[in-house]
Amino acid sequence: MAPFSKPETVLKQAEGLVSVGQTHAALQSLTEMFSSKRFRSTPLASLEPIMLRFIELCVELRKGRTAKEGLMQYKNIAQNSSVASIEVVINRFIQLSDAKVQEAQEKADKAVALDVDDLEASETPEGILLGAVSGDQSKDRTDRALVTPWLKFLWESYRTALETLKNNARLETIYQQIAQQAFKFCLKHQRKVEFRRLCETLRLHLSNVAKYAHQPHAINLSDPDILQHHLDTRFAQLNTSVELELWQEAFRSVEDVHNLLTMAKKAPRPAMMANYYEKLTKIFLMSGNALYHAAAWGRYYSVVTAIGGKSDEEMSRLAGQVLVSALAVPVGIPGDEGAEESSKGKSARLSSLLGLAKTPTRAGLLREALSRNVLKLSPDSVKSLYNVLEVTFDPLTLCSSVAPLLKSLASDSSYASYVPLLQHALLSRLLSQLSQVYSSIKITNLLELVVPLQEVAVEGTGSYDNEQIEAYVMGCARRGELNVRVDHAAGSLTFTDSPFAAVEDPSSSTSMAHIGAVQPSTSEFVRTRLGNIALTLRNSITTLYPPNQPTEEEQQAKFAALAAAAQAERKALQVRRALVARRRELLSELSVRKEKEEQSRRAEIHRRQQEEEARRAAQELRNKEVERTRKEIENIRVEEAKKLAQSLKEKGTLKVDIKDMEGLSTDNLMRLQVEQLEKEKKELNERMRILSKRLDHVERAYRKDERPLLAKDYEVQQANDKSVFEETQKTRIEAHRAAHEQDVETKRRLTRMVEDFKQLKRSIVARRGEEFAKKQELAQKRMEEEKAKRRAAVLAEREQERLRLEEEERIRREEEEAEARLEEERLAEERQREEEEAAALAAAEQKKREEEERSAALRKQREEERQQAREAALRQQQREEEALRRQAERKAQATAAPTRPAVPDAGAWRRSTPAVAPPSRADTATPPRSESPAPKYRPGALGGTSAGGWRARMAAKETGAASGDSTPVRPSSPAVPPPASPAPTSKEEPTKEEDGFKTVQPVRKWGASRLGPRRPA
Repeated sequence: MAPFSKPETVLKQAEGLVSVGQTHAALQSLTEMFSSKRFRSTPLASLEPIMLRFIELCVELRKGRTAKEGLMQYKNIAQNSSVASIEVVINRFIQLSDAKVQEAQEKADKAVALDVDDLEASETPEGILLGAVSGDQSKDRTDRALVTPWLKFLWESYRTALETLKNNARLETIYQQIAQQAFKFCLKHQRKVEFRRLCETLRLHLSNVAKYAHQPHAINLSDPDILQHHLDTRFAQLNTSVELELWQEAFRSVEDVHNLLTMAKKAPRPAMMANYYEKLTKIFLMSGNALYHAAAWGRYYSVVTAIGGKSDEEMSRLAGQVLVSALAVPVGIPGDEGAEESSKGKSARLSSLLGLAKTPTRAGLLREALSRNVLKLSPDSVKSLYNVLEVTFDPLTLCSSVAPLLKSLASDSSYASYVPLLQHALLSRLLSQLSQVYSSIKITNLLELVVPLQEVAVEGTGSYDNEQIEAYVMGCARRGELNVRVDHAAGSLTFTDSPFAAVEDPSSSTSMAHIGAVQPSTSEFVRTRLGNIALTLRNSITTLYPPNQPTEEEQQAKFAALAAAAQAERKALQVRRALVARRRELLSELSVRKEKEEQSRRAEIHRRQQEEEARRAAQELRNKEVERTRKEIENIRVEEAKKLAQSLKEKGTLKVDIKDMEGLSTDNLMRLQVEQLEKEKKELNERMRILSKRLDHVERAYRKDERPLLAKDYEVQQANDKSVFEETQKTRIEAHRAAHEQDVETKRRLTRMVEDFKQLKRSIVARRGEEFAKKQELAQKRMEEEKAKRRAAVLAEREQERLRLEEEERIRREEEEAEARLEEERLAEERQREEEEAAALAAAEQKKREEEERSAALRKQREEERQQAREAALRQQQREEEALRRQAERKAQATAAPTRPAVPDAGAWRRSTPAVAPPSRADTATPPRSESPAPKYRPGALGGTSAGGWRARMAAKETGAASGDSTPVRPSSPAVPPPASPAPTSKEEPTKEEDGFKTVQPVRKWGASRLGPRRPA
């Protein structure tokens, strides 16, 4: 990787490369900067121009992937500090791509215009053949060659921008702007496939909001502003899908809008909801769902009336559409009660999109429309249609009465789309009324009644033939909307009326037989018979036995009880509503939690799968890379072997067939070459030996034959050399003579010019001397002037320096005076502080002396006690020594004189009685015992200063007897030296411990040493 350079340097290098036509190299240099580790620490003020230039080069070269990588890295750097910079770069990227598309379209238009050579001529044979083969026109081919690549790049630019800006609250505004620009792009160029992909991308980004909620700058949909941005984008998506006539995508967009509306904490704008319901009317109309189409028109009408601002004509047209859409709902359309589970789920889903608590019905939609005074505002044709379908009961003239109205509605563009639905509703109404009047009817009569509808269909509003009418009747029978049997043999329709048939709820939308009934059916009579009898009996009892009129107090008491019961019922109802609302909230929270957990689980599974796939892909890539490397190495080895064999074969040093070299390597070839070279070398040496021997014999023969001819050749050579020398000498002398004559002639010619030369030289020297004198005088004057100027400048500088020094001296004196004053003040403060410290120190010394006096008295008392204890210990020690001495004397007297001396040899070891009294425990220290093993016996090794022997012992005994001491003396035995007594401690000198206790020295016990006399401790 190239070393990191300054951003300005990189930009200049890129501009230089672009100026010489190296656009790819310029883009590569900018891309290498993005891959540098120091790229993140570069300030944005320097990066933004580079990024803009990078985007321009990417657009120019159509490098979408490179642009995406650069934008991602730039977003990671700038999102925390400068969101506006990211917005500028993204907008620049989209603008450049859009400009390239427009430029390509202009080029395509010009190319199509230039392709036509003769404007009056028809198509050329080549164009006809090409059109027959490809099926495209010339403009289509030109657009595909010029415009389509740039359209594709523009689409990739939108996707790159959205991927760069997704899931970031700081970039949410520009994200929504880019999304709406992408909608306009799809609408402008009619890109339906790209629009579907764009919608899926936006849904994916929205679903990932919860997944990336823990990241910084995550999108919070509970924020009203962010939610409003998403709603605006989804409404733009809905409008675009409707304009592109992508009805499935429009329905998905409606679901997206509804999901966002359920998350909103405040109600959206009425104008937005009006647009929402208006788009729903178009979606339901295109899907053929007349019931929910009418319900959407009802919701739209309620929102528009709440907003206001419409003219009377617009309100009349809108009221007519609401009423016509409600009338266009067929009478027997399946409702919530008789539908299957799948239909129930679908109906609940559609009802939730419209904000309805339950599935709408045709009767309910008509009642709601009439309650909003829609009938009064509707046009006359719509009013007449309502009267015919809902008020009058005349099945025989129903179709003929409605046909003119349908023709008038078909002529109006606002109602033309409802004519097929109205025909369905009219046919269902006709069958319902016929089932109430007739028990059976001929199929031909039914077809005659429907002839006016077929005439309307002929005029272009629909097609109702006999097969379709029969299929419609059978569909109603299959769905249970109408109890009818078809008898093709008799050619009749029989309306069955079983008294025990299952009767539907009259309020249901599936009830066809009870809408506008003129007489009750048998099943209706059986179902209501007991109720009518009970009602009649109650009326009779009331007439025969009228109840007593309650008094005013009883009425008031009943009224109070009713009021209390109503109040209690109202409170209970409020509690139930609160409980239901709380349960709904808990269920919604539980569902949201479960959904989040499910999303997290799916995200974790997806992440693991991706990691496993990435790991597997990486392993496969590594295996492929290893295999590829191995193959490359093998191929390189084979190629090198072939090249080496070819070169050796060309040189003639190797005789091998290249085609049979599959098993040969470079090492084998080198080995073969070495063997062949050794063999050739041996052969060459043998040939040279033979040749040299032969040449030796030939040379000897030559020399033997030429020996008599050498003297004659020498004489001939001397004669030739002499003649050549004489000729050369003669030629040299002649040349020297000619050169001397020429030099003499030249001197004679130049001698005449000497006087002129001297005169010219004198004149030039005189003129140059005058000029030098003038220049010297001028230089002297200038030097004097410069000296005067320099002297004046030096004097001025000296004067300024003097003034400056005087000023500095004055300032220094003032500062010294100020410092002296400060020093005096400081010294005064120090003297005062020292006096205070001295007073405090004197008080502390006084207190310390008192403490020391008390401590000295206490030490003196302790020393006296110690002295008394020491004297007692000495007395005790003396008594012990005296007892030991007496005991030793008794033992000595009792012991008889031994035949051998009691003391062993100096070299032997024996435990003996000490010659002197052992020291007391207090004064004797235990000598250290040696840890080393005992050495071997050596005579005289353990003796003292004397050599020992019986003569020495006898002399010692006589000396002891003469001195009157009967204790035997053992001069040769080692005497234990007494330990050094500790120096007496002065009473005035304080000990280390001031607590009055005495330190007891360890008592050294005496023991016989195996190595000799003990050393003092």
